[in-house]
Amino acid sequence: MRSVWIPRVGAPDVLEVREVPDPHAGPGEVRIRVAASGVNFADVMARMGLYPDAPKPPCVVGYEVAGTVDEVGAGVTGIAAGARVLAPTRFEGYAELVVVPAVQVAALPPGLSFEEGAAIPVNYLTAILMLEVLGNVRGGDRVLIHGAGGGVGLAAVQLCRIYGAEVIGTASAAKHAALRAAGVAHVIDYGAQDFVAETKRVTGGKGADVVLDPIGGAHLRRSYRALAPLGRLVGYGVSSLAPATSRRILPALWQLARMPRFGLVRLMNENRGVLGFNLGHLWGEMERLRAYLEKVLDYARDGRVRPTIAKTFPLADAAAAHAYLQARANVGKVLLIP
Repeated sequence: MRSVWIPRVGAPDVLEVREVPDPHAGPGEVRIRVAASGVNFADVMARMGLYPDAPKPPCVVGYEVAGTVDEVGAGVTGIAAGARVLAPTRFEGYAELVVVPAVQVAALPPGLSFEEGAAIPVNYLTAILMLEVLGNVRGGDRVLIHGAGGGVGLAAVQLCRIYGAEVIGTASAAKHAALRAAGVAHVIDYGAQDFVAETKRVTGGKGADVVLDPIGGAHLRRSYRALAPLGRLVGYGVSSLAPATSRRILPALWQLARMPRFGLVRLMNENRGVLGFNLGHLWGEMERLRAYLEKVLDYARDGRVRPTIAKTFPLADAAAAHAYLQARANVGKVLLIP
């Protein structure tokens, strides 16, 4: 089979396609012939050597796939060869074949394409866990979503509509029309407007009940200032560490140094909460992840969730997919097609 490898840290053009032996399903496992693989910012960070959880190069990354089951290991029940499925993967998703534990495999809802299926696991699990579990979003809440045009951002927008929450979204001007069409009530141009001031303005001076921040660095401090009393800030990324396609250690270290530290006394006095989320550190909670994944798939079955696909790239063009994502050009999900 073919798979995309990170042979060493560097710019997108370090990625290379290699022919490797086909993997086989062991006991309790399922092999999926991949029709689409999700591309996530964690993959970009891994390629740049800025994601400590990734395997050391040379390695294959990729957190999610959709495709067809073509081999079932001993002891697996309820999953048959030929089934259309999706699955979160802990790396190795950039490939024509991937083997995963059967507990991670879910049926692709009727009516969804393989591309839409591969756009669900990372983005929607991240969004639903941040909003429902950490953010405790309720109807009438105001939710500020940074990077609202990205895969996680649009997933969060769709879920907020289900909850009856009002969305304030930040994005570049080129994405504003798409965000309004998706149901974002207030769109802020992060390059030209002060999102803290705008959030306060559209909420009558109160601020947001929940803020989702994938940017990190000093940006978190401003997101905190945008909170209402009893508001919750959820940080789930540090994209500020990778503003360019090449690896730049000193700017990354500078952004890390500028990350604010929130003292407990301050949080108590201001009645606010600061929480962190990393889907990759929940692999030991697969039963819980599976329950929330099934909840998202139920939303998809009744038409309330539909992933937005920004662009697809052939597996051999993984470097172009990384550059496209890192340029923040996408509205929705970026995918690789073997």
